[in-house]
Amino acid sequence: MSKALDTLPDEFPPYQPRPAGAPRALDGVRVIDFTHFIAGPLATMMLADMGADVIKIEPPARGDELRYYPPVLPELPERGAPFFWANRSKRSLALDLKKPEAVEVARELIRGADIVIENFSAGVMQRLGLGYDVCRALNPGVVFCAVSAYGREGPYADRLGFDPIAQAESGFVAMNGYPDRQGVRASSAVMDISTAMMVGNAVLGALYARQRLGEGQYVEVGLFDTALLMTGWASMQHLMTGMPHKRHGNTSIDTCPSGVFQSQDQAFYINCGNDKIFNRLALQVLERPDLADDPVLADRNGRLARQEELFRTLDEIFATQPWAYWQERMRAAQIPCGEVRSVGQALRSPEARARDLVSWIAHPEVGQVPNIASPIRFARTPVVDPTPAPNIGQHSVEILREVLGYDDARIAALAAVGVFGQRVCAEAEAAPAAGRAER
Repeated sequence: MSKALDTLPDEFPPYQPRPAGAPRALDGVRVIDFTHFIAGPLATMMLADMGADVIKIEPPARGDELRYYPPVLPELPERGAPFFWANRSKRSLALDLKKPEAVEVARELIRGADIVIENFSAGVMQRLGLGYDVCRALNPGVVFCAVSAYGREGPYADRLGFDPIAQAESGFVAMNGYPDRQGVRASSAVMDISTAMMVGNAVLGALYARQRLGEGQYVEVGLFDTALLMTGWASMQHLMTGMPHKRHGNTSIDTCPSGVFQSQDQAFYINCGNDKIFNRLALQVLERPDLADDPVLADRNGRLARQEELFRTLDEIFATQPWAYWQERMRAAQIPCGEVRSVGQALRSPEARARDLVSWIAHPEVGQVPNIASPIRFARTPVVDPTPAPNIGQHSVEILREVLGYDDARIAALAAVGVFGQRVCAEAEAAPAAGRAER
């Protein structure tokens, strides 16, 4: 057993359930999820958080390949930490879509679905007989979202898309790092995560439009498209001036002082985004009226021009006191600042604890697993109580019985032709039908 899992209750509180009987934002919405890896699954998890019934369709043998991204604990061989991160509160149905009987099951699910999301390579859904035209014929109200790398049509539709490639090709890598070396990628899958957010926005927008128009529609979100947006206003700056973006490490080309400084005991970041903030920093925090009164430093562009000189002065001052001293003064003066933390420190920070961002939830096999809260807070429709990411095909029988009304004989016949691989066991087939638990 992982020691980290054993000590979760000592470090973090248990998840606090939502109020009994509170409505859910997406109650009654069913999502058929054909996605894998990160961008698609994270998007459908956000919908599950809001109360949608997300049915994750997975190949029976290995399921979503993200399951095997490390670390994978021996006790949970098909659910590594990244998979837990992106797949809570879903139900898993194992279907071998190479078999026509499995495709027919998928079509029956689509007939009663509100949303279908897929991020296969271009043409895969069509070859399976599950493309948008088929889905629309089955269910004119369905919102069908394709998550692509470079678009579903055009000269680059065949290209595979992964987060680091999108970071590189969008200019994002070239923007980040220091000027004396190659640019660097963000360690976090920022393009996948931002694409997931776009997918969530897109399908909810289409779902709202369906209420007015009476029918669903095809929606597409591109990884590369999102990555270009994620370069921020640097793209517009270049288009308006023709100037290339230069790497500045932890400093900014737009504001000053903005960067990492070192106190006696802790590195921290400050960001003086305008002249008023710098004035407060100089007078209330540093007690240096000469800096506030300097006509050049009083202006953003003047500070940028004299950045090296200003940073040397700030380095000398900040090194004279510990972080707690500067933090108290900067907070009082309303200076945007924060200590430079590791991921572990951030998870255990007082800010994270105050917002109940990290907790643990019960797990039937290992006792408990960590849970990182959704950043979305609804006053009337709080997010659902999370359930751990599922095993491959964990809910296959439950879904077939509850959603499609299959009886034991039909499930057994499908199992006999290998529709579920080896995932539908005798115990599951014999289990009584169970209504979906409140999540």
